[in-house]
Amino acid sequence: MADKIGNKAAHEYHLDIPVVQEGFFVRGAANSDFGIKSRLARMFRPESGNTVMLAFDHGYIMGPTAGLERIDLAIPPLIPYVDVLMGTKGVIRSCISPAARVARCVRVTYDSTVLYDDMSNGGGIACDMENAIRMDTDCVAVQTFIGAPGESRSLELLCRTADAATRYGIPTLGVVAVGKEMERTEKFFLLATRVLAENGANIVKSYFCDGFERVAAACPVPIVIAGGKKLPEREALEMAWQAIDQGAHGVDMGRNIFQSDCPAGMAQAIGKVVHEGYTADQAYEVYQEIKHQTE
Repeated sequence: MADKIGNKAAHEYHLDIPVVQEGFFVRGAANSDFGIKSRLARMFRPESGNTVMLAFDHGYIMGPTAGLERIDLAIPPLIPYVDVLMGTKGVIRSCISPAARVARCVRVTYDSTVLYDDMSNGGGIACDMENAIRMDTDCVAVQTFIGAPGESRSLELLCRTADAATRYGIPTLGVVAVGKEMERTEKFFLLATRVLAENGANIVKSYFCDGFERVAAACPVPIVIAGGKKLPEREALEMAWQAIDQGAHGVDMGRNIFQSDCPAGMAQAIGKVVHEGYTADQAYEVYQEIKHQTE
């Protein structure tokens, strides 16, 4: 209890200064609770409203992949250049320092591996909310399979996860999977991204496509674009620039960063596009300069 002896009467109410009612800079989050906003603010930079996420969760269905043979060597050096790490509970616990100054997004669902033609069947919860809280996660990610046989099951997992995460002030990232038989068209992504947002995703991870500006406009929460397969660095930067220019609020890239000839240079070049409005050509110059410095 405060000591009342010597307590001064309050009088500085500043009646001439209106109370500031701040909006919130992350799309669709104005009515979210404090905890969700606080975590989103660790993921998205207020000066740009965007984020650079580094995905290294590929092993959960693919096993070791090029560039991620030794995650403990590949990912920690890139942490200073990204805003969010996206991985599984096992890899984050074993390979990422708890002291790392970076937001963390944990993939909380499992799916069938690449040994199956249809990976949409067989998914479930890999990390429950209590476990995610113990990991101090800033976001939980759920894979969905719109248009595939496992669509209904994956949407159920998304809905249950989003409800549980909201209860504890944690945002949910809904991931749009694109399988062999799924079309990569504006029509498909308009449907898929909107379905995920309508079912509680605070962020949607999807792919860039022709007509992306309409996809981004129709989705009431931020879309971050997946990098997909490895592209030449200049092409990957062009894709990122076009996506940001057409309404994306960031990227969630993996192979286009960690499989690059200079991963640190690519991560920094992507950051220039996402946060500083660099064109692909300007960012590619940054990449080349850093690459030459490290050779």
